[in-house]
Amino acid sequence: MAKREAEEITKEVVLIEKEAAHPYAFDVSGPRNLSSPNWRDLISSSWKDTTYKRTVIACFIQAVYLLELDRQENRTKENALAAKWWVPFKYKLAQTLIDERDGSIFGAILEWDRSAALADYIFIRPSGAPRAVLALRGTLLKSPTIRRDIEDDLRFLAWESLKGSVRFKIALEALKSVADRYGSSNVCIAGHSLGAGFALQVGKTLAKEGIYVDTHLFNPPSVSLAMSFKNIGEKAGFVWKRFKSMLPTSSGTQVSNDEGEKTLGVGLGKWVPHLYVNNSDYICCSYTDPDGTEENNAGKENVGPKTGQMAAKLITVKSKGKQKFLEAHGLEQWWSDDLELQLAVHNSRLINKQLKSLYSLPPPH
Repeated sequence: MAKREAEEITKEVVLIEKEAAHPYAFDVSGPRNLSSPNWRDLISSSWKDTTYKRTVIACFIQAVYLLELDRQENRTKENALAAKWWVPFKYKLAQTLIDERDGSIFGAILEWDRSAALADYIFIRPSGAPRAVLALRGTLLKSPTIRRDIEDDLRFLAWESLKGSVRFKIALEALKSVADRYGSSNVCIAGHSLGAGFALQVGKTLAKEGIYVDTHLFNPPSVSLAMSFKNIGEKAGFVWKRFKSMLPTSSGTQVSNDEGEKTLGVGLGKWVPHLYVNNSDYICCSYTDPDGTEENNAGKENVGPKTGQMAAKLITVKSKGKQKFLEAHGLEQWWSDDLELQLAVHNSRLINKQLKSLYSLPPPH
């Protein structure tokens, strides 16, 4: 009897040591020198620090990747990896978002864990800490889910839209639900790679309804065939306009653009997504292409766009020289200690394109 108990204890110790050494374990690959919330947050909230906020939200997205890996590898509650990525920050798992086509987990809603906070004498939620976070993962190159992940990747590549995916509908309904429950100002949506594409389109859809949710997009996809063909068309159109401008015209046929300019700027500034981009990542680097009208506002956090321009807070990695794609596109870089970032309220051609429909008046009936 004693021998059997000793063997079971030994197995548990070996299992714990094995999981602790897992490359995706929080203690192995998670952020360093990042303290958990404590009573001091009642005086000065860590969530008001942009570095802390970016780090924690990136950890929540990593947790969603691991929820799906835990499911695929049949991990139990005792040896699962995912929970370690939200528990230190006093959050709990409230809901998983499941793709009905293959049963995979592609998102999760994490909520402030009041009980865990009270245990550490945190009697109220720190200022700036969201009541709930909807986190969405990107593509997982694992056989149980790769087919549906790639299907949505190709959907974006072909059409620059993810609204036809079941994941879009599920994520939209989930975000609407928590926004109704807690108020949109207490809710955050975040995603990485493909998940950032979903987060952008879900956030924009709600913004059109007047529901403005804090949005954080890590390495969002910016390359599509639809955009490439449209760019070709825009260049051809530009050449034609230049040619027309050289032709003689009567003063009565000239059309003013003033009316078109007035259609922009509706609700401008109420929804400004945060984009985290690495220029060495060819999937998202197009977001840094200027529209030709912006000024250098790097480091000026409160600078807003001019009339007729759409803006997002664009956070880019300072150049470290040539990086491999997997490193530049990876989520882990966003909680790295040696990360150097540049912040600007950025008006790029692609941001203008993504947000233009949001800030345009509907056509007259």
